[in-house]
Amino acid sequence: MIVPRSRLLYWTGALLPLSILAAALPNTTTICIVIGIVAFLIAISDAFVSRNLLNGIHFQLPEIVRLSKDREGELPIQIENDGEREKVLQLAFPFPPQIESEQRELRLVLPDGNRYSRSSWSITPRHRGKVVLERCYFETPSRLGLWNVRSRSNIHSELRTYPNLIEERKKVAALFLNRGDFGIHSHRMVGQGREFEKLREYIPGDDYDQVHWKATAKRGKPITKIYQIERTQEVYVVIDYSRLSAKMLRDETVLEHYLRAALVLGLVAQKQGDLFGLITFADKVTRFLRASSGKAHFHACRDALYMLEPQIVTPDFEELCSLIRLRLRRRALLVFLTDLQDPILAESFVHSSALISKQHLILVNMVKPPAVQQLFSDSGVNAVDQLYENLSGHLQWQNLRELRKVLHQQGATFYQMNDAKMSAELVTQYLNVKQRQVL
Repeated sequence: MIVPRSRLLYWTGALLPLSILAAALPNTTTICIVIGIVAFLIAISDAFVSRNLLNGIHFQLPEIVRLSKDREGELPIQIENDGEREKVLQLAFPFPPQIESEQRELRLVLPDGNRYSRSSWSITPRHRGKVVLERCYFETPSRLGLWNVRSRSNIHSELRTYPNLIEERKKVAALFLNRGDFGIHSHRMVGQGREFEKLREYIPGDDYDQVHWKATAKRGKPITKIYQIERTQEVYVVIDYSRLSAKMLRDETVLEHYLRAALVLGLVAQKQGDLFGLITFADKVTRFLRASSGKAHFHACRDALYMLEPQIVTPDFEELCSLIRLRLRRRALLVFLTDLQDPILAESFVHSSALISKQHLILVNMVKPPAVQQLFSDSGVNAVDQLYENLSGHLQWQNLRELRKVLHQQGATFYQMNDAKMSAELVTQYLNVKQRQVL
């Protein structure tokens, strides 16, 4: 495709007085016509000669480009120039609205004698998710600079935008600091720090507290318990992305806070030597990632979450707990990120979690609603409407308090987290479990 440049328009404007001159002075008509024909032939010749200038120009982008939300990233670009001649190009991509860039076009100078060149484009994604780039557009001036020769190149590149964990990791980093002294300090661990492995016959020198008296009575000879060093533990984050996860908190949905907190907890769990797993559900279980460790596993968890969006459906806790009962044979720490403010959902969760509460350690977390508090905790009530709002908040506070007691009787722990400190509070809960060795 060929389009006129500003230079061609300027020359066309400069030749317009010739038509006026030819009309005013008949003896100059022939000269003006000749000049106009020559100028026209030059423009047409320039367009004809330059029509193939972009042949042999190809662009390649990585198949997958990983970015973080609200953080500037680079889009690598590789240019192939079959002719190996110097060219000046203007490159543009059809970015969607969720991808912002300070520049609309990128100027590229392909050096002479080089077939391959590299460049990059600075972009900032504003929304989590996936964007696919399928083509790019580029142009170059014609040989005389009267036209722009335009073309496009087919590409395929996925721009994956993940949750931004920079601020969350800064908040969590403070949990590992011991103020007042320098260096790394060990923390006291409650318990034996070991787990049962097998039984064997008594050997002289074994401690009496290691004798398994029931097995001794059954077999008729002394039997000793053998312990091994405690193995790595399994930690699963169970994320609810049903209708209540679409509530807005600080211009973001509750689900955005869930995802960041889950990934940060995964990083901390792997640092502590534990295995980290992931379960996502709404009206059904959509993703189950077996607990594991390593950088590749963390990337798999991140890929499983970056496309997650709230669904306007009711969560099915019964199917979730049934799947956990069938799939998880080993005792694990289950960290639920859900919203139980609805009494019907809370009752459903209590009934369903009874299937797994005896086998696994359950931590139930929800974002603390802003208006849920005791009736007389706010002294700034100046109107009747505020009084009724506080009364409604008190009733919800009482319901959540009763829910905490019911879950505690089943062996589960219920927390209401501050949305601004969700990651830090989640990591604190996990570290407390590790320190007390209740898992």
